[in-house]
Amino acid sequence: MHRQMCWLSVSGYDGEKILYLQLAPNEPWRPYTVFPQYAVSDYKIDGGSKGWATYQKLLKAGWTLVSSTQANEFSHRATSAFPVKSN
Repeated sequence: MHRQMCWLSVSGYDGEKILYLQLAPNEPWRPYTVFPQYAVSDYKIDGGSKGWATYQKLLKAGWTLVSSTQANEFSHRATSAFPVKSN
């Protein structure tokens, strides 16, 4: 089963990164917080990464970590292949 994780910036390429998940190759990367069935509470550590506890849980469950570069490459290809129509 395709279950991947990556760390992506909330505001583009620079900035704070949080955990994103992808359940299928044709689906977009989405923040871990939209998956309550997988997300666990974040550790209460100043400056801690959002999603670190979830990352640890999913890694133990067999999820694969991919680089941000790979995730961004897929996102670009996906948006190029399926352009969003504007009203």
